[in-house]
Amino acid sequence: MTPDVVIAGAGPNGLMLACELSLAGARPVVLERLPARTGENRANGLVGQVVRMLHRRGLHERLTGSPEPPAPTPAFPFGALRLDLASLPDNPLYGLMVPQRRIEEMLEERATELGVEIRRGHELTGLVQDGDGVTAEVAGPGGRYRLRSAYLVGADGGHSPTRKFCGIEFPGDTRSGVVSRTMHLSVPDSLLDPATGALVVPGYGPVPPFMHHRTERGLVVYAPFPGGALISTTEWDPTEGEGLPPLDVAEIRASAARVLGVPDVPFGPPAGDGPHLRRRLGGGNTRLAARYRQGRVLLVGDAAHVHSAIGGPGLNLGLQDAINLGWKLAAEVRGTAPAGLLDSYEAERRPAARRVAMSTRAQSALIAPGGDVTALRELFAELLELPGITGHIAGMMAGADVHYDMGEEAAHPLTGRWAPELSLETDGGLVPLSALTRDARPLLLDLTGQGAFASAVPAPPGRVRVVAARPAGGAAPATALLLRPDCYVAWASAAPAPDAGAADDLRAAIGRWFGPAG
Repeated sequence: MTPDVVIAGAGPNGLMLACELSLAGARPVVLERLPARTGENRANGLVGQVVRMLHRRGLHERLTGSPEPPAPTPAFPFGALRLDLASLPDNPLYGLMVPQRRIEEMLEERATELGVEIRRGHELTGLVQDGDGVTAEVAGPGGRYRLRSAYLVGADGGHSPTRKFCGIEFPGDTRSGVVSRTMHLSVPDSLLDPATGALVVPGYGPVPPFMHHRTERGLVVYAPFPGGALISTTEWDPTEGEGLPPLDVAEIRASAARVLGVPDVPFGPPAGDGPHLRRRLGGGNTRLAARYRQGRVLLVGDAAHVHSAIGGPGLNLGLQDAINLGWKLAAEVRGTAPAGLLDSYEAERRPAARRVAMSTRAQSALIAPGGDVTALRELFAELLELPGITGHIAGMMAGADVHYDMGEEAAHPLTGRWAPELSLETDGGLVPLSALTRDARPLLLDLTGQGAFASAVPAPPGRVRVVAARPAGGAAPATALLLRPDCYVAWASAAPAPDAGAADDLRAAIGRWFGPAG
């Protein structure tokens, strides 16, 4: 089979893109240089808008084992300051504690169900593109070969060979003088407060669970995950841990003791068979690719942007890159894409990455040592007590404040925003919006319940799925919503029925995003 798209990298972003392409009718092949999924657990969960997006693809239940929809988290750290979110009228910050290795496993299972070919042990070693496609040079277990496709996507990490092969610059900043250490450890029961779950350190006091805890000397995170406690420390050290042997229990105990200003913190080796995380990182990078596309080659995830992991935005950002790109690239492959659709990927997602980089740099500044930073934190703590501030920051961290430009037809306030959660009364009964978005098709929700807007949808039939319904248990946010496959509202109406102007605007929006009629 000649693939439509070659994806370099079988991490979460590459696998998610493969699923989205397949749902939209394209044929991807995924190349992964590693012979098997890594046992290393690089992340311990998902946070942000992508949790709800996975639910809208029917994937949230696969990770949780429960049919219950996602629920927002009642609290979350921002720059080692606590965001109390439970009182927000519309808390946008959702979290899901699940190891990255399980996320990759689930996405691979889904991609395989959709017929995606995943070639492990096959490394992209070069590429040549022309006006008709891309030829990938690949080193596999049986030797070197070439693989032709219409497009190639680099989902191959911060050191992306794809990006380098295309000569795409990766400007930004490198931070030095900081060392982070992370390790699974056992914690004596005598140090645990059964009422709060806090780690109570002799000579210091409580360290709250799952919150970044700053002192004048650094940062400690105590995260009691079901599989074992994860301890992380951050210190400002000009040596950055260079030339040291692999991280061990003694080193991270000493680091935690220095940060907390105590003689020792009696952590022990991790229990169980693992896999157990053990990682020391020196310095850090904040970088953004100069462009996300070079001809027929595109970048997603860390190949396009790297930043601090503080606040856990990486998978939220990268997976949503993949979801934004998938349907657009598939339309390009199928020949149904309107002019400029593929270029809208960079136009929409690069500003989102720039905003995440800003957020993580601001948070890194707030956890730095020194009296000036302490004073700044006191001010921020006051600001978080003001109405609207916590919600603004939560929206930024969730990516819920992303607003795309949908063009001249974007008169309704919902246009360009992620579609709100809806429970819909249809002829077939009560249906959640998430049940209508699993196939990643364009969707027109006629919320008049009478199909008043269906006649305004241009041919061919099935090009846009039309569902007539009424919102259950509340007022409708609009009378009609046109949703892109990534669940962003491309057009909305407040009119009870489409007059000539509204019908023209709906047809124009469909043409703008899903191609001309006929």
